[in-house]
Amino acid sequence: MRKTGLVTVLYKSDNVLEGFFKSLSIQDYSNYILYLIDNSPSPQTNSLIHTLQEKYRIEEKLRYIANANNVGVAEGNNQGILMAIKDNCDYVLLLNNDIEFRQPYLLSAMVKLAADRHEKIIVPKIFFSDSRTIWTAGGALDKKRALTIHYGEGQPDGPQFSTPGYCEYAPTCFMLIDREVFERTGLMDANYFVYYDDTDFIYRAGKRGYRIFYEPGLTIDHKVGNSSGGFSNTYIYYYNRNRLYFIVRNFPFLLALRALAYYMASRIVSFFKLNASQRKVQWKGIRDGIVLCFKKRKVQY
Repeated sequence: MRKTGLVTVLYKSDNVLEGFFKSLSIQDYSNYILYLIDNSPSPQTNSLIHTLQEKYRIEEKLRYIANANNVGVAEGNNQGILMAIKDNCDYVLLLNNDIEFRQPYLLSAMVKLAADRHEKIIVPKIFFSDSRTIWTAGGALDKKRALTIHYGEGQPDGPQFSTPGYCEYAPTCFMLIDREVFERTGLMDANYFVYYDDTDFIYRAGKRGYRIFYEPGLTIDHKVGNSSGGFSNTYIYYYNRNRLYFIVRNFPFLLALRALAYYMASRIVSFFKLNASQRKVQWKGIRDGIVLCFKKRKVQY
């Protein structure tokens, strides 16, 4: 069976790693390399990883990269993607580490599906881990507002979410990608740091004709908000900065004008819903987004 590079970016992830390693240990697919890109290395994390890789017997499958600084999710993913391609992996699986998966055939089924159907991008159905309601059953990009939509979010599972097929968007928290997609589309834009980096990548891949295949028979559980901290100042800043950057960076003129008009109107509305501290963070995100849009940018692809 074809070789897959599993790429996950750590940031203060110690509390979720055991479930993540345990999920990998039950898989019947073994032809993979796990690239752990650590943006918050510490002696405690290093010790924990050594303990878990021995406990779950994946010592020979793991590559650990400790970054001196937090380079962000986008650049962390790029580090792993480039290593996987260099190691001659046929596919790259981008996955969060705040997830768990119970199906022992999950990885083998995704790889087989990709090989048999020549699918270039595949995603499973993803549940909220605490409620087992749907987090995303595929999705779409609302270009008029530059917002992503998760099909079924917050709803109980049902037949309407159980039909395989293609979708326009899905988050990269568990996404199998053929290496060809990176070779033709490029890597993640590291300027995003976190948030909208996956939206940007999927949008660019879609423009090159790649489609996302949604397979509802494969499922994972996602501890939503664990990695990012939920609705934090970090989220407010990067969401505002990066949404603006995404619009200017990707959309043609008229579509960009429409999306920017909605963006600014919605920022005014959200301003009155935030406290004083959060308002400052939002304004800084908007201001830095404008600067990022017009300064010379180093984009690696």
